[in-house]
Amino acid sequence: MLFHELGGPDVLKIEDVRLDAPGPGEVRVRVEAIGLNRAEALFRAGTYYYQPALPGSRLGFEAAGTVEEVGPEVAGFAPGDAVSILSDQEMSRHGVYADRVNVPAGCLLPSRVDPVTGAALWTTYLTAYGALVEAGRINPGDSVVITAASSGVGLAAIQIANHLGAVPIAVTRTAAKSARLLQAGAAHVIAADEDDLAGRVAAVTGGQGARVVFDAVAGPGLSELAETVAADGLLIVYGWLDPRPAPLPMNWPITVHGYHVGLVTADPGRMKRARALIEAGLRAGTLKPVIDRTFDLADIVEAHRHLESNTQIGKIVVTVRH
Repeated sequence: MLFHELGGPDVLKIEDVRLDAPGPGEVRVRVEAIGLNRAEALFRAGTYYYQPALPGSRLGFEAAGTVEEVGPEVAGFAPGDAVSILSDQEMSRHGVYADRVNVPAGCLLPSRVDPVTGAALWTTYLTAYGALVEAGRINPGDSVVITAASSGVGLAAIQIANHLGAVPIAVTRTAAKSARLLQAGAAHVIAADEDDLAGRVAAVTGGQGARVVFDAVAGPGLSELAETVAADGLLIVYGWLDPRPAPLPMNWPITVHGYHVGLVTADPGRMKRARALIEAGLRAGTLKPVIDRTFDLADIVEAHRHLESNTQIGKIVVTVRH
């Protein structure tokens, strides 16, 4: 899948591209499922934090499949191994929207789950884990406010908070998704466009506020969101769904933390701890990716339209026919 100009979903094109043998340190993966992320829509539109190389940019950084061939200097993987791809490589060159890709072996994780689950798992849960556990240090009983709660990361954060005994407070724009979020494990749901956000958080936390607020939106609403943080609490901002300026009150005794999943993926110790917690949650059944819809790779344009519709609850996955 390539795109030759910036724009909406219609710029995405399926094309045949020569794939050379994997080079030193590389592995060829037969892709079976691709996890879609909001960052990819931003990258396609030219509004991500770096620009695509045009024409002929690739897209995507999360997938699952089977190793077909390993290049020189690769240890730990062999043909036939089931793997997940979690690539931090530049998407224009290493995008994983394809039926086969060569990726650095360091981008692979062994997989013990089906491909759809494997493609939906790691970006969302590593993002939520790093924010809540490594940065937020949440403890049992802590109240955790989670914005964009119906997203893949939001739902992963709800599950991780429950897994650790914290109290997840889901924030969504309207009440339309409230029932689904309660079913997904939220202790409370607040409709930001319809409720007094700060007042509702105060009410459900006994006036204390949330020890951690995990925000994907930013924008002008960040000032009101900051008022939901407990004294000496932590406001963790990991996304910018609203690109407008985000003013903060200057007299509020909180810490603001700009967060990226690289806090985990670039640190072997944190990555080891993250995998241990996530895999334990999978075994126990307390962590399980919520799949909103699956699409075929041939329907990638429609999949991206759905990605931008804001109607989904959970992860969108694209499957690949062979």
